[in-house]
Amino acid sequence: MANQLNSGTLDTLKPNETLLLQARKVANGKIQLEVAESIQVSDRPMNVLGMLNKSDDRFKSNARRTWITAEPTDATDLFDINFGADAEWYMGTSKSGAQVELLDLNVLNPEINDMRCRILVTETIEPTDWQAENVERAAKRKGAEGEFITHDSNYIFSNTTLVLTNEDTKSMHTFLKPDSVAMQTGDNTTSSVATVLETATTDKIDL
Repeated sequence: MANQLNSGTLDTLKPNETLLLQARKVANGKIQLEVAESIQVSDRPMNVLGMLNKSDDRFKSNARRTWITAEPTDATDLFDINFGADAEWYMGTSKSGAQVELLDLNVLNPEINDMRCRILVTETIEPTDWQAENVERAAKRKGAEGEFITHDSNYIFSNTTLVLTNEDTKSMHTFLKPDSVAMQTGDNTTSSVATVLETATTDKIDL
């Protein structure tokens, strides 16, 4: 099935559906594609908190996101979507407040070579350099500003990657079992943050 522009939205995304949201221009003539997926693993219960607060913007969508960098010509060939200079780019604002060129896509269940693009989640206690330096933003929490969720008293870092597969992805995710008591935010996190900074060994890689 061809990749159809405006065939889906975040608000109507169902479990295990994927959405190619938009593209934005980045450095060196490349573009960055934003992909979202509503991930529901069968043995993990539905998030009732999100269901009961769906009218609150902070709970608007529980879809996981990933971003992947690409050459415009390669992305055009593989997705059969125009990412060239003559596409309908417009000036928008990034989350950091910077002005960027954006291209809205909203392609439901995007495919490359007849294989679906899917997001895989990998949770780990080993942070990347960026995550180690930005624990307050990067470590897993109960909600956007809630308590830290830990595994064996270590911060959990949840990473996403984009893969091509037509198989069921439920068994491909890696979720760590959380401790029964979440870690409080604030001064109580000081010693744990130091431990995270010392154990950072990996780098962030843009594909």
